[in-house]
Amino acid sequence: MKEIKITTPLDTETLYNLKTGDKVLISGTVYAARDTAHKRMIDMLKRGEELPFDIKGQIIYYVGPTPPRPGKIIGSAGPTTSTRMDAYTPELLELGLKGMIGKGLRSQTVKDAIVKHKGVYFSGVGGAAAIISKSIISAKLIAFEDLGPEAIRELVVEDFPAVVVNDCHGGDLYIEGRKNFSF
Repeated sequence: MKEIKITTPLDTETLYNLKTGDKVLISGTVYAARDTAHKRMIDMLKRGEELPFDIKGQIIYYVGPTPPRPGKIIGSAGPTTSTRMDAYTPELLELGLKGMIGKGLRSQTVKDAIVKHKGVYFSGVGGAAAIISKSIISAKLIAFEDLGPEAIRELVVEDFPAVVVNDCHGGDLYIEGRKNFSF
């Protein structure tokens, strides 16, 4: 596995070069949003409203960070289970979303949409929420304040560690990994 530094927003060349199992360090802006925020974004689209941020080329991090301690930018910020966003992800990929960070498997529908719309799904490092939060250098609430930790936040990250799970070529680390350890 190679380690690759990438910067947001993501472009097609970067996506084509990412392969399942690659370790990446992400720098730039990512957007934090969980399932309730995703539902609200889809509802906004159905009403003909604009999303709270330009989704083209962006990464959404599935996280509900804890409140920051005094003097800190953010609290613990570990990834949440991605399947809760599966109902909304294909439509967001169609609109130009290019990456998602979470943990766990994705549905076949999401994996097909990742290939069709040239996206990527990263796994964050589970169990290391306090460590991951050190990669977040700024956090700004941008929408749905009433959702508390599940509100949409604009995060600026530097060398945020992740692993490519589903690449735009159809690779799936969970399937390929099982092959390596089958008896």
